[in-house]
Amino acid sequence: MAEKTIKQKKASSPGKKHAPGKLHVYGLDGKVTGEAELPAAFKADYRPDLIRRAVTAIEANARQPYAPKPTAGARHSVSTWGKGRGVARVQRLKNSSQAAQSPNNVGGRRAHPPKVDKDLGKKINRKELRRAKMAALHATSVPDIVRGRGHKFDEGLTLPIVVKDDFESIKSTKDAVESLSSIGVYADVTRAKNGRKIRAGRGKMRGRRFRSPRGLLVILSDECDGGRSIRNLAGIEVVTPKALNASVLAPGGDPGRLTMITEAALAEIGRWAE
Repeated sequence: MAEKTIKQKKASSPGKKHAPGKLHVYGLDGKVTGEAELPAAFKADYRPDLIRRAVTAIEANARQPYAPKPTAGARHSVSTWGKGRGVARVQRLKNSSQAAQSPNNVGGRRAHPPKVDKDLGKKINRKELRRAKMAALHATSVPDIVRGRGHKFDEGLTLPIVVKDDFESIKSTKDAVESLSSIGVYADVTRAKNGRKIRAGRGKMRGRRFRSPRGLLVILSDECDGGRSIRNLAGIEVVTPKALNASVLAPGGDPGRLTMITEAALAEIGRWAE
């Protein structure tokens, strides 16, 4: 019975195994159509500390300086009564007893407002940024790290998920969803869609009402119909190899983002020098 079981297992999984350093290439129907070599860029040392440092710097340098108008809260006709009346010596509106303009009064100015000339950025070496990007690329090829980040995908998929260049010519979202389902990564889109929550705090009154999980990263060789067909799906981000950095590959500094890449884009990454 043991011999029969072994024979059945061998016969039921043809073409599913892949050699070390090799990746399956999937067609639009989800079937394995060939193999691709894992580029050297995906074999860098895994440095989560460097990834976190690089992402912190990238996000800090992307911040937009902001500040209130210099005269905000100070456009009142006020004067102080002085001492001797048994009341606080704050500025008060003319012909009124209502306090105004001081930082501790309703409608008053801020005591120490943010200033546009403050440098919000963080410095980081170019070599560190590059090594962090390579380390984040390596994390996308390790299933345990990707699962640990919370992503959902079918068992047996080789990471990163390499698809035929035909994916770049898909013109409708319906066809793109069918292809993602066949490949076995649409469960991650559902996870991102169900994970949309109302933001806690003031942001929900300022156009940032919802927070959504980051989902599948799709790397295409160029801007094309395939990218436009899927970019509106929950959690999906579409980029080209030139736009890759540690922040895209490891949002929030957490490495291991589920990544799908076309053969042409993989070839371009393979040309990156070590």
